[in-house]
Amino acid sequence: MSELPPDPQPTTMFVVPPEEKAFPWTAVSIAAVAVLILAGVLMLLARRPAAPAGNAEYAPNLSVAGIQMSESDSQTGGKLIYIDGRVTNHGPATVTAIRAQVTFANDQAMPAQVETVPMNVIYMREPYLDTRPISASPLAPGASADFRLIFDDIQDNWNQQLPQLKMIQVATR
Repeated sequence: MSELPPDPQPTTMFVVPPEEKAFPWTAVSIAAVAVLILAGVLMLLARRPAAPAGNAEYAPNLSVAGIQMSESDSQTGGKLIYIDGRVTNHGPATVTAIRAQVTFANDQAMPAQVETVPMNVIYMREPYLDTRPISASPLAPGASADFRLIFDDIQDNWNQQLPQLKMIQVATR
């Protein structure tokens, strides 16, 4: 048997290359981007406007009159319930926000649903009725404004009677 001449270049096909212990830049970069995104989201949540400061102590200075209820079909096949009325400020301060608690009763006179909503004032009636927050049109002492509350998801067991309206938060300046 003849021996093969030695291969001038050894083959590296079956040789395991030595592992390089390099710094995992890709993993660190992904983690850093994730931390930055999380920090940004937390900052945005912290900067969201808070509910207007206020309480119910000023509520006795406000009166509501002329409450009427109406409904219409929504574009999604549901029903929209509107509660309209007129709010008057009898107190010494200017009202900048009102949150109302609206209680829809069932046939047993029990609350079927309780909703807490901001009271918006009507500022335009033509070509359609439109509302805006009271903060855009503050209610000065002695002033009145028409308001509208809109509900789109009222329980089926509601007795279809006018709900109870209570002002639970009033912001003034």
